[in-house]
Amino acid sequence: MSENATPGEERRPDLAAMVVPLGRALMAAERPVLDAHGLTMWAYAVLLHLDEAPIRTQAALAEAIGADKTRIIGVLDALAERELIHRVPDPKDRRVRLLSLTPEGRRVRDTAQSAIQENEERLLAGLSTRDREGFLRALRALTEATGVS
Repeated sequence: MSENATPGEERRPDLAAMVVPLGRALMAAERPVLDAHGLTMWAYAVLLHLDEAPIRTQAALAEAIGADKTRIIGVLDALAERELIHRVPDPKDRRVRLLSLTPEGRRVRDTAQSAIQENEERLLAGLSTRDREGFLRALRALTEATGVS
């Protein structure tokens, strides 16, 4: 029994012990959807974040998604080659690249996200409405509290 547990109360696992395996399972469930759309996890993260702020520098985008700014260049190259993003020099500083989604990038992102969330809905359907709402509310609160996006 932990020092915070009352007699007869079961000790809960550490948060990471619960969240990491769940995260891995969710990412594994996303893999076939992303593969079907020709996307890597990093490419999908880029498409999701560009919608939040349509024009960003490569360095700012890399920081926002937790990627190394030098390693993300290949991801951006591939997305630009597929015409899923626009990547143009900033007229104020030609060393800086401004990024935005193309209409096709938005379509691919939205289609992939819909399929991923359909799979998530099947998982969430196993929870009562109250548990589901509480779970999603808690995830949002923890995400905000930790500053993770």
